[in-house]
Amino acid sequence: MAKSFELIFLVIGLPILGFLIQCFWGKAIIDRMGIAAGRKTVGAIATSVVAASFAIGLMILLDLAKMAPGDRLHIRTMFDWINIAGLHIPVELRIDTLSMTMVMIITGIGSLIHLYATGYMAEEQDYPRFFSYLNLFVAFMLTLVLGNNLALLFIGWEGVGLCSYLLIGFWYKDFANSGAANKAFITNRVGDVGLALGMFLIAFLLSTNSKSLGITDSRWLSYDVILPNIGKIFETNPGMATAIALCLFVGACGKSAQFPLYLWLPDAMAGPTPVSALIHAATMVTAGVFLLTRMQVVFAASAVASSIVVIVGLFTAIFAALIAFGQTDIKKVLAYSTVSQLGFMFVACGVGAYWVGMFHVITHAFFKALLFLGSGAVIHAMAHDQDMRNYGSLSKYIKITWATMLIGYLAIAGLPYTSGWFSKEEIIHVAIGSKQAMLNGVNIGYYAGWIAFGAALLTAIYMTRMMMLTFGGGQQRWKLIPAGAHDHADHHDDHAHEAHSHADHAHQGEDTEGFFYTDDEMAAMHSHEDHDDHHHALDETHVPHEVPPSMWIPLVVLAFFSLFSGVWLKDYFGWFGQKKMLLENWLTPVETWRHGHHHAEYHPHEIPYEQIVAMLGYSIGIAGIIIGVAWYFRGLPKSEGFDMKKWNPLRVFAGNQFGYDKTVVESFSEGGNAFGTFLWKFVDNKVVDGAVNGLGTVLGGLSKGAGFVQTGLARGYALMMLLGSAAILGYVIYALAQVGGRG
Repeated sequence: MAKSFELIFLVIGLPILGFLIQCFWGKAIIDRMGIAAGRKTVGAIATSVVAASFAIGLMILLDLAKMAPGDRLHIRTMFDWINIAGLHIPVELRIDTLSMTMVMIITGIGSLIHLYATGYMAEEQDYPRFFSYLNLFVAFMLTLVLGNNLALLFIGWEGVGLCSYLLIGFWYKDFANSGAANKAFITNRVGDVGLALGMFLIAFLLSTNSKSLGITDSRWLSYDVILPNIGKIFETNPGMATAIALCLFVGACGKSAQFPLYLWLPDAMAGPTPVSALIHAATMVTAGVFLLTRMQVVFAASAVASSIVVIVGLFTAIFAALIAFGQTDIKKVLAYSTVSQLGFMFVACGVGAYWVGMFHVITHAFFKALLFLGSGAVIHAMAHDQDMRNYGSLSKYIKITWATMLIGYLAIAGLPYTSGWFSKEEIIHVAIGSKQAMLNGVNIGYYAGWIAFGAALLTAIYMTRMMMLTFGGGQQRWKLIPAGAHDHADHHDDHAHEAHSHADHAHQGEDTEGFFYTDDEMAAMHSHEDHDDHHHALDETHVPHEVPPSMWIPLVVLAFFSLFSGVWLKDYFGWFGQKKMLLENWLTPVETWRHGHHHAEYHPHEIPYEQIVAMLGYSIGIAGIIIGVAWYFRGLPKSEGFDMKKWNPLRVFAGNQFGYDKTVVESFSEGGNAFGTFLWKFVDNKVVDGAVNGLGTVLGGLSKGAGFVQTGLARGYALMMLLGSAAILGYVIYALAQVGGRG
């Protein structure tokens, strides 16, 4: 065992330390050192702990790479957590190729995003609170990927969900942000039910078959117990494999925003842009892909479950891509792009090419984090306006942002030899050559691969639309907004302009409910707005400006990896002086190397119509770029301007998510309201209250009747005794008469 492995607890411990420092001393540091110096210190601490975790993780990964493939697994037990009759769950960390690959993504990109956030959030009053949430998120995400059992994964799973809720609703005084946070939290709970059920089934299956398998270790949720043994049970019980796989997939759909549980992710853009980049593009949303990759032995045993994964992933990829065409908010375009790209990853997992899914996780983390951070730089340059219809020709003003975003855009669009092209084309190739996702004799993966070309074309077109409306076109559309006008819609007759989003503004927005702010705070806010509106509003006097180095340095680093990581990971994965390794071999599970378990079959060298597939792979991204440039090179089309009446109804329908979000939200909110009203007016008022009130009425009547008897007068009681005695005497005489008659 390498000595560096002993430091694995620091990878999680350092972000926890950063969280505690922010919580207990963050405000004190700022108060003691002053706002400017204090915030720099707080930001430096938050960034440093994540960067230190990255450095330690890199040391461990390098030592791991030196080992033979079958030896790349080390489990370090920290202490016992649960140890009861029949179940043992220790706190144990797993060092293997998959976990350390995720550690590199989380801490490497995470440290860059932390650095970016020090500039982006520089004017935020709750500076320590923001970085405490961010550090805590990193700690939980590392717990999710490093834990050696499903219980620790579940702790991390719920922890990142909590941090996502806190960060989406960071500007909680804006009710829209609070609503978006609630929506994300509640939607993910639906998926968590599936994950929990899958865990229970796994523990039940292993514990009830322990004797036949010769298992004496009661760590039923630990991967080193599950992965080598559960496949043997599935050989005689394939139905259980499907049940467990589908339960786990429901959990993955919630966290990785797949249909039908995707609808929380677009609203999550209400949070600050660094949050969108870290949580909702590079790390948390890939947790579902990580889960499927870790538990691939379960999915490999069920062709039905694998087919469902492919179908859902492909549908989500196309569905979200179409919705992106109807968006005007630059972050919303990237949000639906994320949902779509996650669909590609699930297609790869469904066809059994889990390493390819992780390949796209890695490349996507680079170019999507770059695009989100770049969009934040654009928003920062444009007075916090997120509407692309108010942009245009920004490449003249923010050259670094434009150049770096251009690289990220070309990567996601699939320009040949960029990182996104390598991983996306690999997904399509392995899908067409796969034989894992078979449903009733139909090769679902084969057809999904061909259809995925269409999703790739749509991606290139809508991303070109975003870039042209933002940086190209020759129009500087914000100059059409007269000075002092706060809403562009006021200057377009009958134009239904969406309200500018203030999700990324340093202010929390007006408290229209009169709930959070005091009267003095509201008066001070309005006074500030009255005197300083010209500093914040986007109008013809505004001059876009480049972001500070703390924000553009992460963009440059991410642009480099967005350009070159694909070819390095695909063909030259390794380090100088080390033996050359393909990513496929690197991510092959240790159990496969050791025991030769069944591995999902895909045959990349047996692809039907291979020349056509290769030709489409090279040309589809270029074709999409050409189509997008041809449509938008003149600027904003009138059919996509502020007058929604001129929009194509299909584009409007797509922009509104084809009515799905509205239907689901209204069904649950209005349906819940109707159900609550029924419980209130009928069950509570009539049934419960009716029974209680009816019982009271009956008892009240009986009491009144008893009141006539219980007068408190002695003569009355004597009369009652006389009547009672007479009645008894009469009954006795009657009974004797009856006996005498029978005699």
